[in-house]
Amino acid sequence: MKSSPHSYSGPDRPDPALTGRRGFLGGLLATAALAAAGAAPAHAAARSAVPLATRPLLLGTYTSEAGGGTGIGAAAYDTATGALTPGPVITGVDNPSYLALHPSGCTVYAVAEQDAGAVTAVGIAPDGAYEVLGSRSTGGSGTTHLSVHPSARWLLSADYGSGSVAVHPIAEDGSLGERTDLLTHSSPPPGPGQGGPHAHQIVTTPDGGHVLAVDLGTDTVYTYTLDETAGTLTEVSRAALAPGSGPRHLAFHPGGRFAYLACELDDTLVVCAYDPATGALTPGSGQSTGTGSVTGYPSQPVVTGDGAYVYLANRGPNSLTRYAVEGDGADLRLLDTVPVGGDWPRQLALSPDSSLLFAANQRSSTVTVFGIGPDGSLTAVGDPFPAPVAVCVLPLP
Repeated sequence: MKSSPHSYSGPDRPDPALTGRRGFLGGLLATAALAAAGAAPAHAAARSAVPLATRPLLLGTYTSEAGGGTGIGAAAYDTATGALTPGPVITGVDNPSYLALHPSGCTVYAVAEQDAGAVTAVGIAPDGAYEVLGSRSTGGSGTTHLSVHPSARWLLSADYGSGSVAVHPIAEDGSLGERTDLLTHSSPPPGPGQGGPHAHQIVTTPDGGHVLAVDLGTDTVYTYTLDETAGTLTEVSRAALAPGSGPRHLAFHPGGRFAYLACELDDTLVVCAYDPATGALTPGSGQSTGTGSVTGYPSQPVVTGDGAYVYLANRGPNSLTRYAVEGDGADLRLLDTVPVGGDWPRQLALSPDSSLLFAANQRSSTVTVFGIGPDGSLTAVGDPFPAPVAVCVLPLP
């Protein structure tokens, strides 16, 4: 059994005590967008000045890694062509390897993937200024994923190093309160070759009734209910994956009854049925990633907004697999694979209209962009975009 290729090896550092900083996130994005359109403004414009043909995009990185970034990167993308234009960096954020946007669009949340796991809130003002609103400890280590609950009142996070999940309240201004819950996946025992639990993702189901935590180390997906008054999680179900499969990330079909789960250690994509009444997730058999004799180490699936296609990033062969969705989400048919154009695609993201696909390529420090055709085919757009140790890309609506 191959060991996990997860990159977490952050330095042992105290929980950062971040103070508020001012910058011009909207201004820098507008500047980048205007440059992409051929304009050269004399000074930074407000976010509202970003032309409709371009939209902002944020980039996650490791600040503690050689050649890494210095905070959350900013860029603008052309909604028609996918072309990217760089902007400055939101500083004062440590190891922001995964990002999530508040439904209001006024706050971005970042993990701090390091020994002292933490989550950080960054406020975006109407005039485009940004402010680091502060950081809160998750109580675990190696925080690797986070998501905002649909109520917009709770931030959920997953700690890879300690195999734990945490909940933090979100205030009206987007800042985070003290942790209200912390659960560690103490059973079942770790899978073959795993030294312990490794929580890798935490998401709310499309119906809003349950929270799913994917644990690579225990080969299990845990289903919880969230008490929206107390901010506490209660386990209601477990889905067992094949021993040693290493479930990593899942994505739901828009119909809400099926999810597609990437298992990075046995190189499969598993179709899982979801029961909204009970919260039970029922895995089917693992499907091929189409990578042949090369171990794929699949990292993340994404599903188009119409539910017609699924794409999967494969880090081993540096490729993207395309599947057609059939049976109202119950079945996948492997169509083809294409080169990702970078090294070690850690994360994928779709533009809000599913016309573009972005791949964050960790080892080549690039983002590659693909146009999505009517048949779901992928066509590379332009040259790889330089981004220091790119591990997350978040296109904003």
